[in-house]
Amino acid sequence: MSDRYLFFYVAALTFAGALFALSLPLYLTQRIGVAHYYFFIRQISYALLSIFLIWFIARLDADRWATKIGFGLFFIFFALMFFMPFMPETLVPTINGARRWIRFGSLSVTPVEFFKVGFIYFLAWSLTRKLYRPKTTKESFTFAQELGALMPYAAIFLVAVILIAVMQNDIGQVVVLGSVMALMIFFAGSSVKVFLFLIGVSFFGGIALILQARHRIERVLQWWSSAQDFILSLFPNFIADVLRIEESSASAAYQVTQSMHAIHHGGLMGVGLGGGVVKLGFLSDAHNDFALAGIAEETGLFGIMLVSILILLAIYRIFKIANRSENPIFYLFSIGVGVMIASQFLMNALGATGIIPIKGIPAPFLSYGGASLVAFSVAIGLVLMISKKARA
Repeated sequence: MSDRYLFFYVAALTFAGALFALSLPLYLTQRIGVAHYYFFIRQISYALLSIFLIWFIARLDADRWATKIGFGLFFIFFALMFFMPFMPETLVPTINGARRWIRFGSLSVTPVEFFKVGFIYFLAWSLTRKLYRPKTTKESFTFAQELGALMPYAAIFLVAVILIAVMQNDIGQVVVLGSVMALMIFFAGSSVKVFLFLIGVSFFGGIALILQARHRIERVLQWWSSAQDFILSLFPNFIADVLRIEESSASAAYQVTQSMHAIHHGGLMGVGLGGGVVKLGFLSDAHNDFALAGIAEETGLFGIMLVSILILLAIYRIFKIANRSENPIFYLFSIGVGVMIASQFLMNALGATGIIPIKGIPAPFLSYGGASLVAFSVAIGLVLMISKKARA
């Protein structure tokens, strides 16, 4: 039997996201001239489709279908990302300087969302053959052998970085993929030395990606300008004086400032569903990248705690399924899905509160958008499929 608790937690989050799509996109509906219920109808349709996909995939036999679905997602959406730069503007439009979406009439697909799920399955399948060793065995690799075994993954990840961070101008998704890959390699049995080495390489690689684009440098400087007073207060004056920069323009940290105002305005219990003001043009992405801020304003600390607890419970159930899985591929895949959801939720929350620079990462199950929701639902369906094979 599939893990019913995981299903209910995800279903609750999915319908909560649809409910907030009734309120948070208010300014956007007026700006583009559509009915008030436009985004709600679309999101509730995505929600129903997602719940059906979870139920349908969960009913399949994992031994027969998991690899087919996982590899299908990996190869199909890798190919789509590869060919997107060569597709016409009518099919792959440029939005805010990036080409991340494939348009089919009024519908759009973000290939990277589905690629992440396929990439996790590919890693689980391949790491099992290259690196994984049962806990009971004494066999181990040397540092050099581990690095040699990981070189093919580094090459694949580098191609993904070029396709996502360079071609699509989306460094946030690369951070998610890098976090997932590093932790999956660790849980596959790599040594602590190799894990720390990967973290170090990822850190300097991230700096290189930031320095590669002027707008990323400006975003980091804008974030530091708004966060430096608090952070530098923890350091001695001679260090703080060196690290301090001049204040950026008033509009630089506008989104984070409005997000923090919304959170503060919500207080403990919120102003009520539909009563928020930040969505009235002050924060254009209150339904998407800053959905948590919009939720905090309308439902308060209570609402944010509730959705956070549901996210944590879902992650806990996923890790529990991983721990009970005797198949190493299923074990590593479940770990990867749990890390993907956790890292994406954490990045979204920390960005909305100004603790880290904004990455443009949607909140799992809560932000408006069909591609992200459906992709997460496919991942959850696969985990539920796997849970039927886990030991009791």
